[in-house]
Amino acid sequence: MSLLGIHHITALASDPQLNVDFYTDVLGLRLVKKTINFDSPDVYHLYYGDEIGTPGTLLTFFPFPNAARGKRGSGEISAIAYTVGRSSLDYWMTRLSSKGISFDGPTDRYGDPVIAFLDPDGMKLELVVSDTRQAAKAWSKGPVSGEHSLARFHGVTIQQHNAMNTIAFMEGLGFRKEDSNGNRRRFLVGAADAAATVDVIADPSLPPARQSAGSVHHIAWRVADDGTQAAWRERILGTKSYVTEIVDRCYFRSIYFREPGGVLYEIATNGPGMLIDENIESLGTALKLPPWMESQRAGIEKNLIPLKYANVRSVV
Repeated sequence: MSLLGIHHITALASDPQLNVDFYTDVLGLRLVKKTINFDSPDVYHLYYGDEIGTPGTLLTFFPFPNAARGKRGSGEISAIAYTVGRSSLDYWMTRLSSKGISFDGPTDRYGDPVIAFLDPDGMKLELVVSDTRQAAKAWSKGPVSGEHSLARFHGVTIQQHNAMNTIAFMEGLGFRKEDSNGNRRRFLVGAADAAATVDVIADPSLPPARQSAGSVHHIAWRVADDGTQAAWRERILGTKSYVTEIVDRCYFRSIYFREPGGVLYEIATNGPGMLIDENIESLGTALKLPPWMESQRAGIEKNLIPLKYANVRSVV
């Protein structure tokens, strides 16, 4: 029944082309799946990850053109952190500067150097230096060489007015308390090289968050198979929390529920994975639709902004 770590994180964006340019050209992630929001088919669902879209590396976006920026505050995931190797810190500071992207740091957090910067919609991203860099399958033809490529997620930061109920809920899901520093408390979820951190910040002065472009929509925790997911659904129902039915997302199956502070959680299965409808070489190159929407392809494509990007790039 243990959660295995982060499966994916999904955020909101505005301009889809700016989103693709930043995450592929600047951060060197691979666009591993170009599909649609199954619940809003006039909106893309863009998946970025390592070379094969391994769970634990997937950052996904719903880009709504012309969307206003979200408002930071309580009841949201306020930062997403990737792990990088210790030798990569100077590389990333130089790379960000060369792209005209300002950053804060390095600062120390629980003994690890951290730099922080914003994506085009103002979403906070962090690179955390770790000697136990979590492995990922680097995109061999991407713009960032393998030793410096972004690895698995290091974790996320959650902001709350009062974190007591959020923390109690997390502990009920098996999150393990690791450390604390002032109003920041750190928890671990998952094991071995897939473990992720969840830092919970309690700040009663924060205004309520308002989700829009630059906001994290939800975070998905990973389980091995359908049976484990079904057992988790029964367990969550037992806490008197609302949880959805199991939803088919083609590349995984999902259930959704909210923790007491309002952050939307998902539990997603490892498989089937990103390779069920594309091979490794062609990942992310074609618009993929779920089978039940294939008959609507012409209308769906007409309503989407065409995207320009290269699937093969020079490594620097």
